[in-house]
Amino acid sequence: MSTYESDLLRLLDERGYIHQLTDAEGLDKLASGQVVPGYIGFDATAPSLHIGSLVQIMMLRRLQQAGHKPIVVMGGATTRIGDPTGRDESRKMLSEETISANIASIRTVFERLLTFGDGPTDAVMVDNYDWLGGIGYIEMLRKVGTHFTINRMLSFDSVKLRLEREQPMTFLEFNYMILQGYDFRHLAQAMGARLQMGGSDQWGNIVNGIELGRRMDGVELFGLTTPLLTTADGAKMGKTAAGAVWLNEAQLPAYDFWQYWRNVDDRDVGKFLRLFTDLPLEEIARLEALEGAEINQAKIVLANEVTSLVRGDAAARAAEATAIETFAGGGAGEDLPTLAVGAEGMRIGAVLTEIGFTASNGEAKRKIAEGAVKLDDVVVSDPALLVEVAEGEQRKLSLGKKKHGVITR
Repeated sequence: MSTYESDLLRLLDERGYIHQLTDAEGLDKLASGQVVPGYIGFDATAPSLHIGSLVQIMMLRRLQQAGHKPIVVMGGATTRIGDPTGRDESRKMLSEETISANIASIRTVFERLLTFGDGPTDAVMVDNYDWLGGIGYIEMLRKVGTHFTINRMLSFDSVKLRLEREQPMTFLEFNYMILQGYDFRHLAQAMGARLQMGGSDQWGNIVNGIELGRRMDGVELFGLTTPLLTTADGAKMGKTAAGAVWLNEAQLPAYDFWQYWRNVDDRDVGKFLRLFTDLPLEEIARLEALEGAEINQAKIVLANEVTSLVRGDAAARAAEATAIETFAGGGAGEDLPTLAVGAEGMRIGAVLTEIGFTASNGEAKRKIAEGAVKLDDVVVSDPALLVEVAEGEQRKLSLGKKKHGVITR
């Protein structure tokens, strides 16, 4: 580990957030002597962010914990265009009403993890449509366009990879990096922002903004990126076979969120505790050193800590209680996913698909053939089984060791 003077870079370094820095020495010196406003941008393409964004949100939390000012930039304008980074196709166009509703929904998670207010280190949330929405096309070309060369823009991975794959990139998307660069320049002028943070795939966009601020205003800006976050088996963080692990309750029940962390690979426990919890490093070292069955205790701590931060203490307690009742007591906890069937019942394949355990009836049949499906803790072997529930009763459905649900009427 490097030796930094500032609390900010020491904290980020110790916890594993730092991948690239544009000027480590300059930022370290700045953060040692003054409050540094720093920002990360989030596009509002859905009503919730997923846990792939959680490392960025936690980085804003660390910024505030170290005595600096987090700026959350919601991409009301850039969501209308779409970041081409890592994509092979254009993003679906969303209406103004949908984007506004998404921003309002996403804000609820930030309010749990950051302290908002008017103080010097209080977090603020801004929408880049407020400054980008009113800029005329000619004005933007004259003010900003002269500072970007096509040669340079074509060299960025977000553009180069799309072209190499012979996937079309619209001129609309090509402009995304110009708008993101202008965001940094505007925030530096309007709010004193000196630092932009993001994932490693945003390095080119961040450097663009730093160069734009220097050329237009002569101001020194800084960039910091996190490592590409993957699980121990190489999968991208935030994706599972069942889909994205959403941060908001409306998109993913607290129990399923808790279970994701409870079921992480043993090798990821220490890394995730450092990135996604506030536990002291000494306690994390103790937990990640546990071996055999004891590592499960560390995973429960991880699940409880992350769920408490993102969903609240009550959600974490309820999820753990449900897990204990389901796995230890053989019962069916009240936080499990639930599906109601009518008096006529429902075929087992349809039940598995409707409750979200399988993507199709074909997958359901395969799982039944593998012996992975249980109804009331009894293995189901008949793919045509009619699942019936008596009035006022409930039945427990399981797929493998980790997915459990309740069938009611």
